[in-house]
Amino acid sequence: MNLRAGIALAEAGGAELLHVDIMDGHFVPNLTWGPDTVCAVKKAAKIPLDVHLMLDQPEKFVGPFMDAGADRISVHVEVQGARQACEFVRARKRLCGIVLNPPTPASALKTLLPLADFVLVMTVNPGFGGQSFIRECLPKIREIRSMIGPSMDLLVDGGIGLDTAPLAAREGANVLIAGAAVFKSPDPAAAIRALRAAAEAARSSG
Repeated sequence: MNLRAGIALAEAGGAELLHVDIMDGHFVPNLTWGPDTVCAVKKAAKIPLDVHLMLDQPEKFVGPFMDAGADRISVHVEVQGARQACEFVRARKRLCGIVLNPPTPASALKTLLPLADFVLVMTVNPGFGGQSFIRECLPKIREIRSMIGPSMDLLVDGGIGLDTAPLAAREGANVLIAGAAVFKSPDPAAAIRALRAAAEAARSSG
């Protein structure tokens, strides 16, 4: 009921992207927003929208979400329509991301990497917020960083907090997605600044 205020708090804390999870109740056991809500978020936001399609048939929905204002769209490598969706995103000159669930090996990326502008590693099983970070995903983050090189964005999503942000950053993640750690904090802007500082300290220490 108060999306505009939440967006403003994230921006005040220095967030560089707004990550929007779209769930269909099929690929993941939950339902979230449609294009109309994304359109409303776009009107309120000054920073880009990073729209994560947790959908069985993303190829049917990338167009409506781009029309709604998505600047970046990511699709799951696990679904059959991933290639078609990525090709559509690239044809529309938006940034395209490939997502891997925790059980999916890094090798699953290989056929889609030529279409990717960034990679997103899930460190929880997608569908619900507030889950604990799956530490067994850390070697996969490192492996993917070696696959994609130093210049491509590597995002990590799931269970990111002050204790886990440094772990992901040390393995090569340069974009961290945080939900509960920010919006369940009494001061979301301060929470974002603290997460950024923790990740940067981890990267600089090697």
